[in-house]
This record gives sequence, C-alpha cells and structure tokens, in this order.
Amino acid sequence: MRVKVVCVGGGPAGLYLAILLKRQNPSHDITVHERAPEGSTYGWGVTYWQGLLDRLRAQDPESAAAIAANSVHWNEGVAHVRDSSTRQPGDRGFGIGRHRLLELLADRARSLDVRLEFESEITELPPEADLVVAADGIGSALRTRYADEFGTHVTHGRNHFLWLGTTQVFDAFTFAFVETGHGWIWAYGYPYDAGHSTCVIECSPETLTGLGLHRADEGEGLALLEGLFADLLDGHPLIGRAHDGTTVPWLNFRTLTNRTWHRDGLVLVGDAAHTTHYSIGAGTTLALEDAMCLATALRDHPAPPDALAAYEKRRRTELLSAQSAARYSARWYESLPRYIELPPHRMFALLGQRHSPLLPYVPPQLYYGLDKAAGQLEPLRRLKRWLGPRAARALHAARTPERPR
Repeated sequence: MRVKVVCVGGGPAGLYLAILLKRQNPSHDITVHERAPEGSTYGWGVTYWQGLLDRLRAQDPESAAAIAANSVHWNEGVAHVRDSSTRQPGDRGFGIGRHRLLELLADRARSLDVRLEFESEITELPPEADLVVAADGIGSALRTRYADEFGTHVTHGRNHFLWLGTTQVFDAFTFAFVETGHGWIWAYGYPYDAGHSTCVIECSPETLTGLGLHRADEGEGLALLEGLFADLLDGHPLIGRAHDGTTVPWLNFRTLTNRTWHRDGLVLVGDAAHTTHYSIGAGTTLALEDAMCLATALRDHPAPPDALAAYEKRRRTELLSAQSAARYSARWYESLPRYIELPPHRMFALLGQRHSPLLPYVPPQLYYGLDKAAGQLEPLRRLKRWLGPRAARALHAARTPERPR
C-alpha cells in the first residue's frame, strides 16, 4: 500500500527511515524536512560498534558500505590518570564524522527519490500525510506541542559536559582524568576521520565553578582546557565551534522519556522519543535502530495504528538494557572519587564495568576481585549476571526511606 510519509528532522533516524521505506516500496511518497541549511549540523564525530554495522548491511548494503568506507576504527581503550596510563584490548569500535554520515545518508535517500527539504521547519501536523515522524531530537517541536499527550518527562544530570573537536587523532578510545585544585575533570576522546577526533570534557558543578569555566568566554575556556589536557592533546588545539558557527555551551545531560511514543499518526523516533547518556556511546545507534524497527513494523502491519503500537512495544523492550547501562554509567562518573584512587589498571577495569547495577553497592576493591574471579570461572559469571540486578534492587530498597502514606 502506498503511503505519504513526512519525516520531521534530517538527522540519522529521519534519513535512514526514509531510505528503508523507499526500499520497501518505491511508490511511497516520502519527504524529509530539516529546519537547518544543508551541510549545517551540530557535533563532530559519532561512535558505533560492529553489531550496528552488521544490522545496517542487512537492511541496506549500499549505505552500509558507504558508512564503513568513511569510518575509522579501533580495538583498544586507554586511560590516563595523573601521570599513569593503562591500555586494554576492547571491542572493535568505529567513528565517523556526523557531518559526513548525514551527507552519505542524504545522498542515498536522494538516489531513491526521497525529497529532502532544507530550511523547512514543521511545527504543525501536515494534514495530507498518512504518517508524520518526529525525528527532530530532544527539542522536537511536534513532541513539545503535544507534550501532555506524550507524557514527556525530562531529568537533568548533575555533571556538566562540553562537546568539542580536536585535530589530535587518538589511536584508541581514550579517557584522561586530570586532578585540579577544585576536583577532577576528564575527557573522552575518539577519532572520527584521518585528521580529527571528538573530545568530550566532563566535570562536577563544583569543579566547573571552581575553575571559572562557567563564566569564561569561549577563547578563555578552551585555553584553560588545552592547558589542563596538554599531555593528551600533544600541542593540538581544541575546536569549540560547530559547523554552523555557533559556540558550544556547557550542558547538563537531559534524560528524556515519554509515556507514549505515538498519537493520531504522529510517531517519535530517536532523541525525540528517548535519550541515553552519552558515556555509553549509543545515541546514533539507537536512533538508527528505531528507524529499522519502525520500517519493519510498517511493512508487517498494514494498519498504521497497529504498526505504531508494535514499534513502540518492541523498542521499549529492546531499550531497557541500554537505558539501564546509561543510568549506571552516568552515576559512575558522578561518583568518580569513589574509584579514582584505585591503581590505574583496576580503575580502568571498573570503568569498563560501570554499567553494572551491582557496582555502586559493593566496595570497589571487592568488586574488582569478584569480577576478576568471575572472568575465570563460567559458573561465577552466570551467578554475577543473575545476582547483580537482584542485589541492586534489594540494596536500593534498603537504603530508600519508606514514603509516608
């Protein structure tokens, strides 16, 4: 059945959904509206992992091949703590420039006769559309318009972060923790092309204000950060402006949820529907997986209401693991003093275990010993996987005062 689809937002989710729907039925009438000019996008590089690339190849081999050819990869992680460093093998990871990713998806969409309308903002439901997809991020205009019906809820993280680029090309997924007179500040870095890396800086609010970063202009702030991370950057600058020329601000991460993801032919995907903390590196992956799931649901369920309900049910279930990992990952960084004084190799090991629901409730040294033993014995690994969520719930309940009735 031929349908008219309007995708609001020209990010990865909106473009990839348009590609998949056109592949399913070339007669579909699909338009992607993006409020920004073409070639203008916020951000530097994005990460993804082998599992996503495999799924992209299964869905659309042509776009997957283009993405893979324009990506860089690594299979190690390195952590710098004060004057010490530790390096460990890890899963194969990939980085690609966000700007380049969007170019590739836009080119593929156009080759399939998807209409792309830039500098076109949609704030009301187009009456002629059979389906409207809100893929316009956490600030989605359509979701905000119907926020009460979607049941939108936003919570703010405690730490502050700044999303930057650099011409320093890291050879691994890199963490750097620097101690200052006002507390710790740290960076996450990963390459995304032959000449650039993403560099995310994070710190507590006390460190931000203590260093004066909250009131520094961009030039002053970048100079201070370049000094703090001089060993990491090795003479390379930090880049503080996005492709559209805007200054990148310090932010608190916003975790967004919705009670429902669809209403009357309008459906949410990607960050418009849900967000997960950037420290698990899954935002783009989850957005693309939303697009895959929605396209499959629309193929398998002829009635749009049934398709949207099936999409939401499946994705909510699939997201539980990532959302849990994101919550515990953010909490690990907010509790950094609990781990930072461990020997670097042990601290790095627990950094890799930061998604664990049990870790916040077990002394770090004890957890490290248990984890090392579990890694050597399969029965202990199974016990750890079974025990973690249950023990965490019990310990959390024991620490939470009963609410008065």
